[in-house]
Amino acid sequence: MSAPSASTAVRKAQNFALSVNAMVKRGLFNPLRLDQAVSSALNVGRYGPFAGVIMHAAKTNTDSPALLDERGELTFGEVDAQANQLARGLAEQGLRQGDVIAVLARDHRGMVLSLAATGKLGVRAVLMNTGFAKPQLADVAAREGVKAVLHDSEFVELMSAIPADIPRILTWVDEKDGVDPSIPTLDSLIQGHPTDAVPAPEKPGGTVILTSGTTGTPKGAPREKVSPFISAQFLDRIPLPRNGSMVIAAPIFHATGLSQFTLGLALGNRMIFQQRRFDPERTLANITRYRAQSLVVVPTMLQRILDLPEQTLRKYDMSSLRMIFAAGSAIPPDVVTRSLDYFGDALYNVYGSTECALITVATPEDLRIAPDTAGRPPVGIRLALYDENRARITRPHVTGTIFIENSHSFTAYTDGRTKETVDGMMSSGDVGHFDEHGLLFIDGRDDDMIVSGGENVFPQEVEHLLAGRPDVLEAAVVGVDDREFGKRLRAFVVPGPDASRDEQEIKDFVKANLARYKVPREVIFLDELPRNATGKLLRKQLVNTENAG
Repeated sequence: MSAPSASTAVRKAQNFALSVNAMVKRGLFNPLRLDQAVSSALNVGRYGPFAGVIMHAAKTNTDSPALLDERGELTFGEVDAQANQLARGLAEQGLRQGDVIAVLARDHRGMVLSLAATGKLGVRAVLMNTGFAKPQLADVAAREGVKAVLHDSEFVELMSAIPADIPRILTWVDEKDGVDPSIPTLDSLIQGHPTDAVPAPEKPGGTVILTSGTTGTPKGAPREKVSPFISAQFLDRIPLPRNGSMVIAAPIFHATGLSQFTLGLALGNRMIFQQRRFDPERTLANITRYRAQSLVVVPTMLQRILDLPEQTLRKYDMSSLRMIFAAGSAIPPDVVTRSLDYFGDALYNVYGSTECALITVATPEDLRIAPDTAGRPPVGIRLALYDENRARITRPHVTGTIFIENSHSFTAYTDGRTKETVDGMMSSGDVGHFDEHGLLFIDGRDDDMIVSGGENVFPQEVEHLLAGRPDVLEAAVVGVDDREFGKRLRAFVVPGPDASRDEQEIKDFVKANLARYKVPREVIFLDELPRNATGKLLRKQLVNTENAG
């Protein structure tokens, strides 16, 4: 054995021990009940992680509340029983192991039952973005070979984008949508079927999570790995509660919401939806009413909560909250600081991607030191920075492309493409740097870098500066074509209610704080920035926005 192989084996053994310790510490794994651990592992291996977790929880927490939505509460036992019934109902509709279905639904029991039932059948579920337009829906459905679509009634008109011979099944029905009563619903497929366990498929179907698709049709990143040790990566640095209440504001069609919803169930938590569309004040009301210990959001949701009037924020009691899981995009430093001031030391800023899974976590202690840090990698993850020639960067404060080694990363997109790899590590697509303490900082997307007059500018630095002004709610910076400089910087600012909307004042502010070449040549004021359903900024749309001035 060569030295590198030996060191790799030692590192894996250490990671295994640390992972087990993290799971034991948080109560996910009880070393005194190995029978339960074996049963859970078998279920996850046979039915996939989502269905397997629910099956395990149904045995260990049968009568405990599992989820709460607008229709009321379901116990773990009821969720598992109804998923068994639905699996049989879907089979009657002709779905078989290995088929691919699309799920286009908001956060509610229908979404949960769809994922659990398809897992029990060995059917692959593609989680569609609720913000899709018709071309994106049509492209993804065709590329993935979708055999049926399970969707909420609000998306009936959107379904005209796909062939009429693809079966539709309604996951949630609102009377106002006036849907055709002949379309089967989850309730109608559940009725009359046995509730006992469904025979295991020969192979789990898996889940396809789509990338954010901020520049076109999103790619599919399949999740077929079912190792329980992915849970340890979250639990290592995040104190997720056990047998508590978790408010899920982030959509579970995306990795942020789905990962924490699944892990929250595994820990026996009651998952509180209550809202199919995000409402910042209702989120606070749910935390107060249910004494929730944890909240799962994307950063734009956190900002909208903190932008509520001061008298509104004071109405609600946040003393029960111990953990805010925020992921999906960068959090402006001022939002981090305001979160810590309002919620206390509860914010955990999670950096990851659909392809790479979890990368780093910034704890409240990290964020108190540096509000803009992405934190440190948890157990089982290795990071490195490489320059443009793919030479390793070891000095602090030197920017390079972030590469990651994580056994839970995806293998390839569903269209066969994959990410760049160096030394066995996968590119995250971001650039960043470490400080002298080993904290990671994200400088921007590799493809967001703007070369203006020969100088490299990563827009996130300018955006964070502008967003820190008290009269600015949000800011975005893009590069647009310029005859003299190649690209020039254009800033888009969402002003606060007391803002002067003075373009020159914004330029002077940047000039006083950053290098001259980072000063925007234009400033455009908008009522809101364009974002997709998971809160990602649509930069391409901004690049194509004409300067009204």
